[in-house]
Amino acid sequence: MDLQKSDQILDVVLIGSGVMSANLGALLKSINSSLKIELYEVTKELSFESSNGWNNAGTGHAGICELSYTPDRGPDGKVRVEKAIEIFEQFELTKQFWAYAVNSGMIDDPSSFINAVPHISFVYGQEQVDFLKSRFEQMSKHPFFSEMEYSEDPEIIRDWAPLLMEERENMPVAATRMRAGTDVNFGELSRKLISWLGNQKYCSVYTENRVTDLNRCKEGWEVTIKDLATNQIRKVKTKFIFIGAGGGSLPLLQKAGVPEIRGYGGFPIGGQWLVCDKPEIVKRHNAKVYGLSPGAAPTMAVPHLDSRWLEGKKTLLFGPYAAWTTKFLHRGGSFLDLFQSIKLHNVLTLIKVGVSNIPLVGYLIQQGLQSMSTRMKELTNFYPEAKTEDWKLIDAGIRVQAIKKEDGDAGIVHFGTEVVTTEDKSVSALLGASPGASVCVHIVLEVIQKCFPEEMNKEKTRDMIEEMIPVYGKNISSLKNEDDIQRYKKWNNSAESILGLK
Repeated sequence: MDLQKSDQILDVVLIGSGVMSANLGALLKSINSSLKIELYEVTKELSFESSNGWNNAGTGHAGICELSYTPDRGPDGKVRVEKAIEIFEQFELTKQFWAYAVNSGMIDDPSSFINAVPHISFVYGQEQVDFLKSRFEQMSKHPFFSEMEYSEDPEIIRDWAPLLMEERENMPVAATRMRAGTDVNFGELSRKLISWLGNQKYCSVYTENRVTDLNRCKEGWEVTIKDLATNQIRKVKTKFIFIGAGGGSLPLLQKAGVPEIRGYGGFPIGGQWLVCDKPEIVKRHNAKVYGLSPGAAPTMAVPHLDSRWLEGKKTLLFGPYAAWTTKFLHRGGSFLDLFQSIKLHNVLTLIKVGVSNIPLVGYLIQQGLQSMSTRMKELTNFYPEAKTEDWKLIDAGIRVQAIKKEDGDAGIVHFGTEVVTTEDKSVSALLGASPGASVCVHIVLEVIQKCFPEEMNKEKTRDMIEEMIPVYGKNISSLKNEDDIQRYKKWNNSAESILGLK
């Protein structure tokens, strides 16, 4: 192997070509055009792990239809909706930055990565109906959700989503709908942003390049990279590293030896979809419909029936079905990944989580052993007339659920996105799961604020971010008066018009 060494000191190294790295790189370069940035991706193609369109639900998570984001009731018995409001606000930041990227020419053709599709919550059985009604009553009070509709009328629900109501009689049903939902191809979006970044001065993008080691040096970090096509090894020095490598983030943090990762572990959960391409069925459903999570299922396994736009055509996806796996990455992973991530500092945490989550482990094993007929039975809870011959099973992405100690206890981070940053702010890494991709701009803005304080303290930088993202710093979740509401609606309407969502 040849050893190549670069004397150039980079400002930023991005590891992984997913939606987080793509948006962080684009934002940083927009804020400061002189930054030297390199991105390394282990696969041949960009954004083909968790961000790939077939590997996720493609939901623009805004808290509208996802019942797992509002599971709790307050002392008064009413459903608590604060988390849904928080997620809606965070997705608004993302949406506005994407609109800026389109409007400024960074990326083109918004319909190739984002499309309007109604978001529906659907429940059946009186207990679930009572829950959804309380949820609607609380959410519709907020300006974010003022256009949400609620119905227990089977004919109205049939009009919203005909497939749901076939052969469904004498059963209490309810649904909420908001037309202002979105379907997002995060992989296509990421590839567009990375393509723009790679064409900027002082920036480079490398595929089939695996980061094999991270070591501290005087300048910050020395990064060792192996070119998988040529087997050449090179080393670069950088002031800052962002690890947005999906399931590969935890092993890289362990290689870096940063103390902030002590006690952290990873629990991989695979996924599968049922897919329907039959035109006469696909054209009858135009919505993302979410239900309630069954039993021990993790939040990422909440069932939903989705309209998707992938590879230039509309299709239907149902799932996801969880699956047991020990791999951390779909393409570049190994079945040894889970075992190699076990260290002295996290073994007790992992054991404790395993013992306390036996129902979850059992659920994953049961899911992996399901027959097609069993999977179809779950689909018919949503679409009663579904026929096996119209659907095929495909693999989805792998989510490595972050495991950590908190207040002396150990648990899986089922909800939320965990960002680990070193004390000296020279490394930041993404762990965790939903709703990460949808709130990516909120997350990377927090990374920039924390790790680039000198840049963020400049008035010029703050003005630039507000120009790109008008709601930045405005706390729009607490809209107090009509003027504030109308100002927010103006910003929202502008972004949606640019993105072709109106």
